[in-house]
Amino acid sequence: MGGGGRMQVTPTPKNSETNTLKRVPCETPPFTLGDLKKAIPPHCFKRSIPRSFSYLLCDIIISSCLYYLSTTYFSLLPHPLSYFAWPLYWVSQGCVLTGVWVIAHECGHHAFSDYQWLDDTVGLISHSFLLVPYFSWKYSHRRHHSNTASLERDEVFVPKKKSDIKWYGKYLNNNPLGRTVMLTVQFTLGWPLYLAFNVSGRPYYNGFACHFHPNAPIYNDRERLQIYISDAGVLSVCYALYRYAASQGVASMVCVYGVPLLIVNGFLVLITYLQHTHPSLPHYDSSEWDWLRGALATVDRDYGILNKVFHNITDTHVAHHLFSTMPHYNAMEATKAIKPILGEYYQFDGTPVVKAMWREAKECIYVEPDRQGDKKGVFWYNNKL
Repeated sequence: MGGGGRMQVTPTPKNSETNTLKRVPCETPPFTLGDLKKAIPPHCFKRSIPRSFSYLLCDIIISSCLYYLSTTYFSLLPHPLSYFAWPLYWVSQGCVLTGVWVIAHECGHHAFSDYQWLDDTVGLISHSFLLVPYFSWKYSHRRHHSNTASLERDEVFVPKKKSDIKWYGKYLNNNPLGRTVMLTVQFTLGWPLYLAFNVSGRPYYNGFACHFHPNAPIYNDRERLQIYISDAGVLSVCYALYRYAASQGVASMVCVYGVPLLIVNGFLVLITYLQHTHPSLPHYDSSEWDWLRGALATVDRDYGILNKVFHNITDTHVAHHLFSTMPHYNAMEATKAIKPILGEYYQFDGTPVVKAMWREAKECIYVEPDRQGDKKGVFWYNNKL
């Protein structure tokens, strides 16, 4: 227990897919955030600089080894083998760098250490390397955590109401080809489109909502200087990539960096999409929403061995939304501690990821008010257009 909680969380037993898709309770929970915190061993909230750096350094070492192998030995392979070596490198490097992305995300939550300046320094360097504007996303993501599942104020993957579905929605969502096109665009371009144009985010009507724009309505006046710093970090990496491409060639830059980055971005969108999109999860308008019910409107998933590679952001996301400053290496133990209290309010779905992705894209097209009760401010997913 004192070792930090790298124990396996046993999934909530599910007798069938029907039970998996059963709606979670949307009433005010019979427990408080304080009750949940008391159930968690105190050491789970302690952040350790050596331990946090150990995970980051491990990822950096593995990533560096993969880079060294690819640039040193792949050119020596017999020609047909290179067709297998490069895809293996892309997937492996993409997975490892997704782990780096998750640690930088923890820095944004002040979950890396007890020192905000250290968290921001590590987060800025790590996220900039992956072309993420660290402070920009830190602030918008903080607002997501403050307003999860709110139809008016959440920041990302805000579902549409049926009246907001465009005329072409039925053609994109109600057939396999359209769904495939939609998912392909979402997982390849979704992340840069969100950063640049706030696609899938909360609508802003008083300015251009862009994570690279210091005067965007996403940010307040105290945050704008740090948006410039975020932009400078991303531009510095872009310049380094330009110099690398000028020296080693564009093809080399795309192979060793570009394709793995596409995989990182794809995993990021996939993970986030499946955490907040599920037929059993409610959304709320302002008449019903409160922070605790919103924080519980998320689902833990099982990515197999990638749970560890991704530092368990996939299968401890409920605990993360409740206690976002808790370091990832203690989140497994915390999840196990709070599950008995959460009861039916805890949602775990062990459906294979690809199957779940397809199902959610098919079933979760828009939200509409609750028809099974008297809570008109509670909205559930539907797909009948």
